[in-house]
Amino acid sequence: MEEITHNLNACSEGDSKVADELLPLVYEELRQLAAARMAGERPGQTLQATALVHEVWLRVTADGNRRWKNRSHFFAAAAEAMRRILIDKARRKQRLRHGGGQERVGSDPVEFSGSTREDQLLRVHEALEVFEKVEPEKAQVVKFKYFFGLTIRETAEAMEVSFSTAERYWLYSKAWLFDYIRDKE
Repeated sequence: MEEITHNLNACSEGDSKVADELLPLVYEELRQLAAARMAGERPGQTLQATALVHEVWLRVTADGNRRWKNRSHFFAAAAEAMRRILIDKARRKQRLRHGGGQERVGSDPVEFSGSTREDQLLRVHEALEVFEKVEPEKAQVVKFKYFFGLTIRETAEAMEVSFSTAERYWLYSKAWLFDYIRDKE
């Protein structure tokens, strides 16, 4: 843990050599978080936890001038990157599934009105963007919990708040998002 913090600080001071040493230190933790997040997906997903971690790493470290205040700041950036990757993937799948804007012409008279995982993900993402403008700290809990798959305890540690505060934020956020999504339907 101290080595991660030390390397993050060195990266923030411009030591690019240390960035290469940082990946092995955070890789397994990122992979476990990605695997936990991907466990909620349907079987047969094309995006695997390892690929998700690599994409997160590329996005988080793409800017050579990236500065992280501490370990939790780094993992918050990783959580945001993971959320954006999953949203991009859901949008791409939805676009392809819906013919890329083409009107569907078929002989099957049965229409399916079920909501897919991608539809749900996009609705939560849209609501979260609005919520984040109003309650940024509480929105961070949603990102850690919903998009990164952390428990309340892990979320509290990552945000450096008490367990009860993280739990209170989560309950409030769920209610707010539910109301927002319900009102949009």
